[in-house]
Amino acid sequence: MNLLLDTHVLLWWLDDPGQISREALSAIQNQENTVFVSAATAWEIEIKKALGKLDAPDNLDEVIDDCRFYPLSITIKHALAVRELPLHHRDPFDRMLAAQTKVEGLTIVTRDSDVIQYPVSHLLA
Repeated sequence: MNLLLDTHVLLWWLDDPGQISREALSAIQNQENTVFVSAATAWEIEIKKALGKLDAPDNLDEVIDDCRFYPLSITIKHALAVRELPLHHRDPFDRMLAAQTKVEGLTIVTRDSDVIQYPVSHLLA
């Protein structure tokens, strides 16, 4: 299974994995699964860090690599796919994650009730 971590799931993984459901935690830990972190997630984290809304590692790219997660760049195809999504969510980062999930055939790991309304595979965190 190919997973895409929602921003809150990545932050929980780094700081408090006990917040993640057993099923999602097992899927993330399963070495047969590939786990991706979107550039949109890093972008969202950095914006919120700059605003003083959250604390996260300054070397997020190295931390993601150390976790053996793979970076997922944002492509024009991903950006164009956003227009096909229903307006369940106004958050541009979450809409991008949903679009990436759809385009790449991933399973998004999230606890966001708005994100799971999109027509994409999801695993409840």
